[in-house]
Amino acid sequence: MIHTPPHSYPGRLIVVEGIDGSGKSTQMDLLSDYLQSRGFGVLKSSWNSSPDISPVIRKAKKKQVLTPYAFSLLHAADFSFRYTYEILPAMEAGMVVLSDRYIYTAIARDCARGLPRPWLLSNFNFAIVPDLTFFFRVDPETSYQRITRTRSIKFYEAGLDMELSTDPRESYILFQSRVLAGYESLREAHGFHVVDATLSLEKTQSRMRRLLAPIIRSLN
Repeated sequence: MIHTPPHSYPGRLIVVEGIDGSGKSTQMDLLSDYLQSRGFGVLKSSWNSSPDISPVIRKAKKKQVLTPYAFSLLHAADFSFRYTYEILPAMEAGMVVLSDRYIYTAIARDCARGLPRPWLLSNFNFAIVPDLTFFFRVDPETSYQRITRTRSIKFYEAGLDMELSTDPRESYILFQSRVLAGYESLREAHGFHVVDATLSLEKTQSRMRRLLAPIIRSLN
């Protein structure tokens, strides 16, 4: 992946990354509305959403039987399906693809589970380099507070499979701190644009649109 040259597709790929509770999905929805209002064709692609593989992942997570390698390979299969049948066709059609998580999620999260980074990178060396990647940075404590306002923390989300702590909150913060460190390492290597996820919705969206402007102009 590191040595993959820039793509030559007529479309553009915009990616948002970050731990849960960072607000990235909301911002992508707003960005989608903005682009469509300007006449651009938009495809929104979400992590763990392929019709064939996503249900298998959900069932396995419910049973809490996934090892780190099984967890990684199932999500890689999900991404490969979406990449082949959703992302690339949209890129070939000249659309703007808004991807809520990309391969960087797998690398950061699976590294946090102790898997070797070179192996993870090799699993995704087919993936094109995004035209723009936003990294929504938020601390795990803030993330935890945001998530638990509306739902409980999930088993794998909290890293409870890693046995870092039996307390879900403590385990979540410990595990997501590892994931966050993985994102920071990827940020340096891949040139992510950092977004302060504590800023207002309006300020964040305004900054995203400014950074996106040159890319959109290249489509006209």
